[in-house]
Amino acid sequence: MTQINAYIGFNGKCREAMNFYKDCLGGELIFNVVGESPMASQFPENMKDKILHSSLTKGALLLMSTDCTSSEGYTKGNNVALSLNCSSEDEIKTFFSKLSEGGKVIDALKAQFWGAVFGVLTDKFGITWMLNYDKNQNKN
Repeated sequence: MTQINAYIGFNGKCREAMNFYKDCLGGELIFNVVGESPMASQFPENMKDKILHSSLTKGALLLMSTDCTSSEGYTKGNNVALSLNCSSEDEIKTFFSKLSEGGKVIDALKAQFWGAVFGVLTDKFGITWMLNYDKNQNKN
């Protein structure tokens, strides 16, 4: 099922913020730490204890977040992206192509270590989109 979720960037406060949201909303909270990931060598040493990815789930609610950012950091207003979870490889390619028209590709669609095809873009209106297709979602 295709779904859009919020993805919030925090400048080093991801763990604190997501624990706060868990206290407020309940649910299951998962953290993936930079230094424990296959991407650890791609980050500076001062990022090793930061959060690469976090998710809070409760029923249909899904809130995702990270400490990872560009060198400019996040400011209020640019720290939320739309995460579009796609239902097929054709769908993600179509959506990525159409959304990137007139915009800027930040990270081209490619296979990732978590078993998904993933890419990031900013559309022509300045909205950041993170597209993900989990190749294992339809296998049972």
